[in-house]
Amino acid sequence: MQYVNLGRTGMKVSRLCLGMMSYGSRTWREWVLSEEDARLFVKRALDAGINFFDTADVYSLGESERITGRLLREFGVKRENVVVATKVHGQMSDDVNDRGLSRKHILDSIDKSLQRLGMDYVDLYQIHRWDYNTPIEETMEVLNDVVRAGKARYIGASSMFAWQFSKAQHTAQSHGWTRFVSMQNHYNLVYREEEREMIPLCLDQGVGLIPWSPMARGFFAQNRTRGGGGETVRAKSDPFANQLYFREEDFVVAERANEIAEARGVSGSQIALAWLLNKPHIVAPIIGATKMDHLEQAIAALEIQLSEEDVKQLEEPYKPHPVRGHS
Repeated sequence: MQYVNLGRTGMKVSRLCLGMMSYGSRTWREWVLSEEDARLFVKRALDAGINFFDTADVYSLGESERITGRLLREFGVKRENVVVATKVHGQMSDDVNDRGLSRKHILDSIDKSLQRLGMDYVDLYQIHRWDYNTPIEETMEVLNDVVRAGKARYIGASSMFAWQFSKAQHTAQSHGWTRFVSMQNHYNLVYREEEREMIPLCLDQGVGLIPWSPMARGFFAQNRTRGGGGETVRAKSDPFANQLYFREEDFVVAERANEIAEARGVSGSQIALAWLLNKPHIVAPIIGATKMDHLEQAIAALEIQLSEEDVKQLEEPYKPHPVRGHS
């Protein structure tokens, strides 16, 4: 396994981050695996040297956090030897205050997340989305308080517009508060709009990039159909993917990836992941795995080196997309 610093911090993370959204309760999403099934994936990730695990309070409404903490303890992992990230923002109940980035919700949520994880702190506490109903000053101040209280080592953000991220960072800096060290953004071979503003901003500011959906929710697996959906349980029960992808040019990009993959004797998904991993500014793509082959292929993709011609061929068919993934 390869390890790199998360942005300008001194914290080392593995080049792959295991996304724990895939493990929890099927009452939340049909394709989610149970704790018993998740056990093998966490064990394999640890054996491969993955030390970075990402979850969120809203994943299976807390069950993903519980599974993450229980399995890491079950395998005897020392707390200081793993990097655990979780997120806050999503609606956790019908209560009017049980969502967003208010001082009340964040302080309530960090304690609940730590209780579910069975941990005293998280290494990375991330805002899952932008909150249009809460002043950013309120959010950044309370995140600073969370860090100062020792409940989080660092803070990060996820999909939003570059102007919003810049405003948040400036607000924190001007008050002497903790700034975001990472951006978990929507970025992959078929959705590259982040290259316009967010990625250059993060590069300039030394913010670590840990993109979600690096393989476009299975879009490169050659089992998606142009009419939407596909052959797998995930493809048949993931309407969000239909909103993100499935444009004609997306299929052209996927076909190009699979052409290059066939010549190399690997999968199109591995080529798509290798394309990200070969970008020097990408720290650790967050990979989801519901089949062991998904995880094995992701680990093997670390060794794939793409030529300049490969990259040119992969990027050439791309066409601009509407902004997706910010809500």
